[in-house]
Amino acid sequence: MKILIKNGRLVDPASGLDQVGDLAITASRITALGNVSADFEPDRVIDATGLIVAPGLVDLAVRLREPGHEHEGMLESELAAAAAGGVTSVVCLPDTDPTLDEPGLVEMLKLRARKLSRCRLFPLGALTRGLKGENLTEMAELHEAGCVGYSQAESPIRDTQVLQRAMLYASTFGYTVWLRPHDPWLGKGVAASGAVATRLGLSGVPVSAETIAIHTIVELVRVTGARVHLCRLSSAAGVELVRQAKAQGLPITADVSINSLMLTDVDIGYFNSSMRVTPPLRQGRDRDALRAGLLDGTLDALVSDHNPVSEDEKTLPFGEATPGATGVELLLS
Repeated sequence: MKILIKNGRLVDPASGLDQVGDLAITASRITALGNVSADFEPDRVIDATGLIVAPGLVDLAVRLREPGHEHEGMLESELAAAAAGGVTSVVCLPDTDPTLDEPGLVEMLKLRARKLSRCRLFPLGALTRGLKGENLTEMAELHEAGCVGYSQAESPIRDTQVLQRAMLYASTFGYTVWLRPHDPWLGKGVAASGAVATRLGLSGVPVSAETIAIHTIVELVRVTGARVHLCRLSSAAGVELVRQAKAQGLPITADVSINSLMLTDVDIGYFNSSMRVTPPLRQGRDRDALRAGLLDGTLDALVSDHNPVSEDEKTLPFGEATPGATGVELLLS
């Protein structure tokens, strides 16, 4: 079958292409880009005026809510949302119920995703059993089942020795550990520490909750040689620490949530619980530093941090509302 996509904004990050033009497809392969020969006779013509034509996006932080949280979203609905937003590959976190800490659960989830044929699914396996931060999972078995890395999601490992052992295990096999830098003792608040949280009387999460965790992770990377991906940085100080670690040649990458890149704590307004997200929205200087870090390559990826929450859990006082926001369908725009 021959398809002609006309007048779309053609975007190809690999070649730097960004222009309005046509695209020809023959037997599921691109045969012309930009200027299509007048001899091309398509079976179908798609008018893409005002639309973007690009390779499918990859989103590194999507919660699919299945199994265990089907009242907040189903695998079918979340993958459909991803596809509608141009996201064709998603990485899902392991904090389902039950936790993705057994090969059978991973295989079942991947099978369900394949049958739906919406987009490709790449699961993260749990770093510790039940995400309890105590006993390591069998990473080799989870890798064989299809896991692309290992994460604690939002459940911190309080025992640094357990984290060191996990990173040593991962380093031995060349696996990547995905960690959100967050000190559990300092990070018990509901909003970012600052003038807004103080004025509203909300308990604060200081920047040090992120930077102390980054310092710990960086030192463990030195010791273990493990490859670590830092998830959803939120502060200017955090970006600078990652910049320094990369300059030293440490195998560390990092991403930022679209929430932290576009919003600040001022957007909380008058206790708007829709703005309760994790990590919390910080000040304008942090947002500006995150944008600069993404532009200069210190931060390697932009993610939706798609985390659907039921309406009942959002229509509560700010401090009681469940953190989270949807975003995978809106990531491109």
